[in-house]
Amino acid sequence: MQTKHPAAFAAGYEAIVDRAGPDADMLMDFGIVTLGSGASWESGPGLERAVLFMGGEARLEWGEPGVPAAAATVSRRSLFDENPAVLHLDRRMTCRVTAGGRGAELSVTMTENAKPFPAKLYAPEECRSEERGKGTMRETSTRIVRTVFDDSNAPDSNLVIGEVVGAPGKWSSYPPHHHPQPEIYHYRFLPGQGFGLTAIGDRAYILSNKDTILIRDTEDHPQVTAPGYAMWYLWVIRHLDADRYITPRFTEQHAWVAGPDADIWLPPSERT
Repeated sequence: MQTKHPAAFAAGYEAIVDRAGPDADMLMDFGIVTLGSGASWESGPGLERAVLFMGGEARLEWGEPGVPAAAATVSRRSLFDENPAVLHLDRRMTCRVTAGGRGAELSVTMTENAKPFPAKLYAPEECRSEERGKGTMRETSTRIVRTVFDDSNAPDSNLVIGEVVGAPGKWSSYPPHHHPQPEIYHYRFLPGQGFGLTAIGDRAYILSNKDTILIRDTEDHPQVTAPGYAMWYLWVIRHLDADRYITPRFTEQHAWVAGPDADIWLPPSERT
């Protein structure tokens, strides 16, 4: 499913995915917070939250109700060149975001989670950033994959969150893969009029700036960026209670492209 958003986001929190609505099977609320200079947004207790800082500058304050808050200042100039800061809170916590002089933009993902865990602000330098696809398939799927937290460093969370930067003309989320856990992708392009393509299961979509894609059980989701443009997307996965996300499952007929012979034009079984 694709949600397009050609206009500017509304001030404050604008919901894109609502777990109480038709997308209940995604098990997540997802939206974008847009703040002008000096404006604030608050989030009360009740849900696990991952607040990913997308741009501008802001002061973050968080803590349990009635308890003195922890605080930090964050800034980000480029989604494409800088790792994110992410504030991760359990259901007991409140938070307040106050934008600095350049304003601020954040993504917010929320989900049910009864487990308590310590609040944590993941700094950009804590983000695991890797260049995937390098040295295979004639560099046609080389991209940057950033993982902020997953089961290895947030075992009590119900979320996994990170980013991908797709290079012009190259593929990401590749080889084609799937997983039973629901996933959300949210896109930005550089320059902003850029575009890309994806296939979600057997449905193709043209991707534009500020689009959001919902990925469900067993749907493959490879992506490609148009030449001349860079594509950034946020990805967030919701663990299932009986099946936590660890790794994706490559689609069998395409799994060979991740191997050492992936720079040739045909898989070994089809060579003459």
